[in-house]
Amino acid sequence: MNRDRQPTAYISVRHLGMIPYRDALAIQAESQAGRQADEQPDTLLLLEHPRVYTRGRRAADNELSLGEGFYRAHGIEIVPTDRGGKVTYHGPGQLVGYPIMRISDIGAHLRKMEAAIIAALAEYGIEARSRCDEGIDYTGVWVADRKIASIGVHVSRGVSTHGFAVNVTNDLTPFTWIVPCGLADVKMTSVACELGHEPDGGLDTFSELVAQCFCTAHGRPLLAASPESISGLRSAGPTPVSA
Repeated sequence: MNRDRQPTAYISVRHLGMIPYRDALAIQAESQAGRQADEQPDTLLLLEHPRVYTRGRRAADNELSLGEGFYRAHGIEIVPTDRGGKVTYHGPGQLVGYPIMRISDIGAHLRKMEAAIIAALAEYGIEARSRCDEGIDYTGVWVADRKIASIGVHVSRGVSTHGFAVNVTNDLTPFTWIVPCGLADVKMTSVACELGHEPDGGLDTFSELVAQCFCTAHGRPLLAASPESISGLRSAGPTPVSA
């Protein structure tokens, strides 16, 4: 029975902590299957990754110009993915968000992620913006001409995976060893860089704020879920709270 072909009334948010990238791919796949079968609600996974470069579907070889040996010597894995976009970096101190959601408009999905991040940054006094009108390579969130958040998604049978990565307190050096997002002259920044210090409450507080802003951007309440197995999301959860 097709119980729910529309977005669910609330968005379930799960804070997962540090998750290896390949493990997160498996979690996303299982969660996506659950959403496609209408066995779980629209869900936002929030987490960090150990040091890793990921290659999107449009990535070119010259974006990892120093060679795989160099990157592995610095403890950085390279993983191909099915998301849109090019090469980017994930590491500790960066907030990664994976919305596993039923969507009908990819462009609107991207813009709502940008809007949520922009709203969260504004709470810290950081004026950020979208540059979507400049072309697909400029998808993400920017502070002046500095990129603070990257976005790339994949959609299968109407349900999204992958999502956004916001630089919060992470080391930005690994971005200088690649051509991030295929933009040779891009300068990456972070919340800590823009503030001149680590944000109050660190990554945990920023993560909670992004979750609230994400649900607000969608006009839907937030349901806080425990970081248990994916199957736990398919049963009754806690009462939704306002975003």
